[in-house]
Amino acid sequence: MKSFIRNILLLFVFIGFLLVAAGIGGYLVLQATLNQQLNLQVVDTLEVQPGSTPGEVLRSLEEQGILERSTWIRRYWQWQMPSTVLQVGEYRLQPGMDVHALLSLLESGDVLQRSVTLVDGWNFAQFRQALSTAERLNQTLPEDLGGRELMAELGLEEEHPEGLFFPDTYQYTLGMSDRDILLRAYERMQKVLAEVWAQRAEGLPIDTPYEALILASIVERETGVPHERDEIAGVFSRRLQNGMRLQTDPTVIYGMGDDYAGKIRRSDLRAATAYNTYVIDGLPPTPIAMPGREALLAAVNPKPGSSLYFVARGDGSHVFSDSLQEHNRAVRQYQLNRAEGYRSSPAPVEPDTSEAQQ
Repeated sequence: MKSFIRNILLLFVFIGFLLVAAGIGGYLVLQATLNQQLNLQVVDTLEVQPGSTPGEVLRSLEEQGILERSTWIRRYWQWQMPSTVLQVGEYRLQPGMDVHALLSLLESGDVLQRSVTLVDGWNFAQFRQALSTAERLNQTLPEDLGGRELMAELGLEEEHPEGLFFPDTYQYTLGMSDRDILLRAYERMQKVLAEVWAQRAEGLPIDTPYEALILASIVERETGVPHERDEIAGVFSRRLQNGMRLQTDPTVIYGMGDDYAGKIRRSDLRAATAYNTYVIDGLPPTPIAMPGREALLAAVNPKPGSSLYFVARGDGSHVFSDSLQEHNRAVRQYQLNRAEGYRSSPAPVEPDTSEAQQ
């Protein structure tokens, strides 16, 4: 009997020894697994798609030969990181990283961000073109959608998209779409326009924020010289107050659409379009471009003065005149004898957003 009990005790001791040895062995394997360096020679990108699980991501890395023993790493995630949510996106993997660093990166959710810049003064077609070529941005809006259909697709009430999207640089991550950027740009314009409208001067010849948006878009297209914006707005405001037509080329160009080939003819100035401010009274029916904050501020806070005319010098700036006689002299000086390299506005940001020569 004593011999039997002794044998049982020895068996338990042996089993315990095996368990301890297995535990130590497992611990050593786990530590070696977590300390292993990723098999990377150059910077690489790990993509986590919607619906991915940690096990699937780690197994994919093992299949690519980037790490080993993904099952151990998955179990470590379950034991030590149970509340961590695997965020969708792209993660930048650097040579020399070990599994500890990989797990810390995934836990942080520090995904790679890209950006797309929508430039002040671009029209909506240029906005859409920039979005269509943005790297890894999902394209969900058909290219052939008209303005009204596109606004309905976005769930917005307005029928004409021009001017309603704020020009800025927008960050995005893997899985985001053109729709996401446009909705953010729309909300940003609504916010900025409300802020600017609240700062408007008294006695303006415009009655609504949308009219301010229209006027700001014309100011934006007329000059890229920051200190001139409020002076340009002052000229247009006085012309509106005096019942004078705006007679501004950028509106004519916008109304010409695809027919514009870089030059405005006399017949174009006489054409009866809704945007030809040489023919129509007051503002055109919609904005002609996407104005930035400074152009919006200029539209609602025009510079006081008496000038009613302006003409481009050829270096991007303008000469302002109080009378038609003064204006005609400036036209003869700067327009009829244009030097090589003449510009009616500063050099454009790519793609070309320059306006017609006046």
